[in-house]
Amino acid sequence: MKPHVPTALALALAAVPLGAASAQTTPAPVLEAGHALLTVSADGRSTRAPDLALFTAGVTSQATTASAALAENSRAMNAVVTALKSAGIAGRDIQTSNLSLNPVYAPPKREPDGTYVEGGQKIIGYQVTNSVNVKQRRLEQYGRVIDTLVSSGANQVNGPSFQLDQPDAALDEARTAAVGKARQRAELYARAAGLRIVRILSISEGGGYSPAPRPVMYRMAAEAAPAPPPVESGELEIGANVTIQFELAP
Repeated sequence: MKPHVPTALALALAAVPLGAASAQTTPAPVLEAGHALLTVSADGRSTRAPDLALFTAGVTSQATTASAALAENSRAMNAVVTALKSAGIAGRDIQTSNLSLNPVYAPPKREPDGTYVEGGQKIIGYQVTNSVNVKQRRLEQYGRVIDTLVSSGANQVNGPSFQLDQPDAALDEARTAAVGKARQRAELYARAAGLRIVRILSISEGGGYSPAPRPVMYRMAAEAAPAPPPVESGELEIGANVTIQFELAP
């Protein structure tokens, strides 16, 4: 015999979908009668000159044995790290990002008719790659640092990626601009509809920063030696996006 379930309770249980007990939903804003909900999104911007350059530097070495390739790479990489520190890069701004050892294969052999010879490829050596991530805080010396790295034996240099070391103030400026623009836009919509803003119901945000096309060339002092590579740091455009819900009333 099936257990008896009161009719009212049975109907209530039937109306609840499976898993509803664990589902979480955000309640819709409660508006007074005759009021309207307006959702506005707006962007804010601020610009700053970057004060940090991120790049990678490293050495790729090759030898007939794995141990010889690793030994040669270690010697060269120690010289690169020493050069970085001698150029004024602090130890905390140098971090190993990759250390790999891979076999080097001979090109596959082919028959006169162009088909490959069976038996697989032959290992003829080993290649070691070691690279570090570097933070350059004195941007006016970036070109000179790269020149020093290459002279010390680095054969891989990638970058730079310009950033702000402390972006909070610039981001707050962008947030303020975004909120002001959203408020201005909401007032425009409200007036056009013959309504007024009563209150803000919610604010959500998103954003980041990206380079703006405003290059600034750093020029090094002239010397008898070949000039280091020029550095164009440009400016960073810091952006913030806000979405605000307004309650409107007649």
